[in-house]
Amino acid sequence: MAVTEKRILNRLYVVAGFLFLFACAVLFKLVSIQMVDGNKYRDLAHKRTEKMFTIAPNRGNLYSDDGSLLATSVSKYTIRFDAVTVSDADFKANVKPLAEALSKLTGKTSSHYQQLLRKAKANKNRYTLLVRNLDYSDYMDVKDFPLLRKGPYKGGLIVEQKTVREHPLGKIAERSVGYERKDENGYYTRVGLEGAFGQYLRGVEGKRLKQKIAKGQWKPIGMDNIVEPKDGYDVISTIDINIQDIAHHALLRQLEHYKAEHGTVIVMETKTGEVKAISNLGRTKEGKYYERLNYAIGESHEPGSTFKLMSLVAALEDKVIDTSSVIDTEKGYWKIYNHRVRDSKHGGYGKISMAKAFEVSSNTAFAKTIHNGYKDEPSKYVNRLLRMGIGNEIGLPIKGEGKPVLRSPGDKGWSGLSLAQMAYGYEVSMTPLQVLTFYNAIANDGEMVKPRLIKEVKEWDRTVLKFEKEVINPSICSKETVEKVQQLLKDVVEKKHGTGHRLYSPNFSMAGKTGTAQKNYVSKDPDKLRYISTFAGYFPAEQPKYSCIVVIHEPDKSVGYYGADVSGPVFKSVAQKVYATNPLIDEVEMMGGNDGRLEQSYQKYFAEAQKKYNKVPNVKGMSGMDAVSILENLGIKVEVKGNGKVKKQSISQGTDINKVEKIILELS
Repeated sequence: MAVTEKRILNRLYVVAGFLFLFACAVLFKLVSIQMVDGNKYRDLAHKRTEKMFTIAPNRGNLYSDDGSLLATSVSKYTIRFDAVTVSDADFKANVKPLAEALSKLTGKTSSHYQQLLRKAKANKNRYTLLVRNLDYSDYMDVKDFPLLRKGPYKGGLIVEQKTVREHPLGKIAERSVGYERKDENGYYTRVGLEGAFGQYLRGVEGKRLKQKIAKGQWKPIGMDNIVEPKDGYDVISTIDINIQDIAHHALLRQLEHYKAEHGTVIVMETKTGEVKAISNLGRTKEGKYYERLNYAIGESHEPGSTFKLMSLVAALEDKVIDTSSVIDTEKGYWKIYNHRVRDSKHGGYGKISMAKAFEVSSNTAFAKTIHNGYKDEPSKYVNRLLRMGIGNEIGLPIKGEGKPVLRSPGDKGWSGLSLAQMAYGYEVSMTPLQVLTFYNAIANDGEMVKPRLIKEVKEWDRTVLKFEKEVINPSICSKETVEKVQQLLKDVVEKKHGTGHRLYSPNFSMAGKTGTAQKNYVSKDPDKLRYISTFAGYFPAEQPKYSCIVVIHEPDKSVGYYGADVSGPVFKSVAQKVYATNPLIDEVEMMGGNDGRLEQSYQKYFAEAQKKYNKVPNVKGMSGMDAVSILENLGIKVEVKGNGKVKKQSISQGTDINKVEKIILELS
């Protein structure tokens, strides 16, 4: 018996010893974790429950040259509810009035919100969605709702803010305005003005601490950010919304009429190079048109007969020919090797001067002139074009400029036909903006200026950076040559046999050149042959204010395809309407003696305006975004129909603001 007890006792000692050693090991590990790895595990736990999130700053506004908004950042707010932080007494006292307030805001029933809130309280839900995508004024109202006004800890208020980009002009100039997007790897995609000037617009990100709660959701901690975001600068572009609107709709009408594949129009201020309008429209499968690609800047193609201006300037500068020189166009075609150059007129024009050849756009005349004049030294022709800026990229800040093509002797693709082909716009390639830059130089008496899309960068009223006129070439050719081709461009429109004669109007003057280039001409199938219709020029013909180019790709051949018929009317419509809305005349400087009366008049107007803050103002004629800003600042909800400037307002001027909840603006 004693032996058995002794064995049991020994076993107990062994077990106790093992337990003691295990306890020591556990204690050692605890001390080790606490002393050695404590910080590591504390950091790990902290990271899993709390995390720093970035806050996107408000992107700077993008404005037109008159201060109208092209793109703006708008804050949108989502409101959620933490049912755990709210006491039972506060919840019971406020659940019904809170539900009623939410019902008035969203239009949903009060019972819907009561049921939602009570369920959240019963289930201890810490992240219940109440309402999303509120604008700032509604957000400020919600913050003052029953219970929520107690804040995040006693009232359960959770606020999430995001910034969205809006375009007040809608689809007009959408591609030119563009966008800037950042993917999950930190790489940017940059398009248009937004992409080109993103360094100024994007601002600096802020930081916000959030806590992980149930179901993998993250709840903001407190009401303040760790680091406040810094808003981006504002960018003032050169775009004139009135001219932009005119160009957009003129192009759209013509594309629809000719069932064309796509097209572009650019309007540029002659002296400064400021781009006042740039519209790019492409067709969908449904036959609708929208701003799909930036054809004006990115699409390089054979320019056709608009290149005859470049060839003529080169030939005049090199004394190869004069405008009075006579060329035999023969019977409307000229054979060079195994290739025939043809004129659009059957039977040709006979013997005509070079001036007349330009006026009627004779392919044979230009092919013979350039080939015969430079065949012994073809590089002389190419070098002259290069010195004039042909074949070079403009170097725009906007990404995706199309590469021009200008071959030299010895290059791949150069042949005995090259001089003749290049003379009238084949075997060369340029973007519409590159072509326009040359035409603008002729309008500008030979000075080639760089197209410009931005005026300045601002922070509130402070100018951060100002962009001035940039001269590419102070003189692309002699004054004598400029004057000659200026007259010829004018004759194309004004002379009876000019290819642009049908565009002539006695009410306003313009000068330019038509172009009709074949597309897919290498195919032997005539059904696959397509056309590019172009008109490039400037207005008025004397002392030009604006230059303009219109390019329309693949119009329906059964309707028409010549540049004068397809693209020319868009040019004329732009010129005509710009004349009508902004007469191109010098302003008369006011006499100094009127300054006092002017100041009195302004003070009277200002005082009157102050008295009418409690009345609905007259916003007719204002840009849509400016009108919306004024009315919303007065507490009036605004619904906008259309794009452009305010044509009609549903509530008349002078109505008491207290009686108005909503106003409808019709824009055109």
